[in-house]
Amino acid sequence: MRSCALGLGALLIGLAPVADAHFQLLYTPEAALKESAAVPLALVFSHPFDSGFTMNMGKPEAFYVVSQRGEAERKTTDLMQYLEPIQWAGAESKGAAYLAHPPRSVTRSLGDYTYVLRPAPYYESNEDKYIQQITKTMVNIGGLPGAWDEPLGLPVEIVPLDKPYANWVGGVFRAVVMSSGKPVPHAEIEIEYLNHEPQIDAHRFDPEGKATAPQDAFSTLSIRADAMGQVIIGLPKAGWWGICALNLDDNLKFQGKELSLDAVLWIKATEMKK
Repeated sequence: MRSCALGLGALLIGLAPVADAHFQLLYTPEAALKESAAVPLALVFSHPFDSGFTMNMGKPEAFYVVSQRGEAERKTTDLMQYLEPIQWAGAESKGAAYLAHPPRSVTRSLGDYTYVLRPAPYYESNEDKYIQQITKTMVNIGGLPGAWDEPLGLPVEIVPLDKPYANWVGGVFRAVVMSSGKPVPHAEIEIEYLNHEPQIDAHRFDPEGKATAPQDAFSTLSIRADAMGQVIIGLPKAGWWGICALNLDDNLKFQGKELSLDAVLWIKATEMKK
């Protein structure tokens, strides 16, 4: 079974060890900003928990941000012009990745901003198939909630039932896995903690991890959505967690080979302090 990666499950239907987890990162340091600011982003295809092999990304098919205060006020801003190709270093290798530094004008208003990345399909030679992970990361400006729980109409997506940017450590996060606008019963889910902090200016992961797994099964956790496509995961540690729903369309091909179309959502947990 191939990995995408992050988390701890409240719907733990069989934890299983997974080797060589793949996960599309769409990283920014902060998810909840007090005021308008430029939001830097790192687009990296790697292994979030172990900071291992970093895969080469091709040029994304789409990269944009949706500002939301409800469907009537939804605005989409294309961010492809801000992509900067770089080499990103993991513990074992470097790989082609991208940075983006959109100007502050993109996030000048209060509310929710959902960043969406549709990367180029990645050929996984070990499985002789392609992987494409449509990824979302949400940022809030100033505490004014927007339409954080609204689907964006993507081919596949994980739709939050809780704010992705406002979660306390020790709580749970809920979401629904969707394909073609419909919930996916019993979807296969992988969860992984972003254990090595991305250092955007240095184009690498911090070599020092924040947690140690007692054995390989804890690096990537595997759960199933319920019969309504809902996923519930626990948040035991502060930082970014990624949720990946695997192979949500069984009939896709790319260049004559199987294409696994996955949905990824990044969420952030915050420690409650005095």
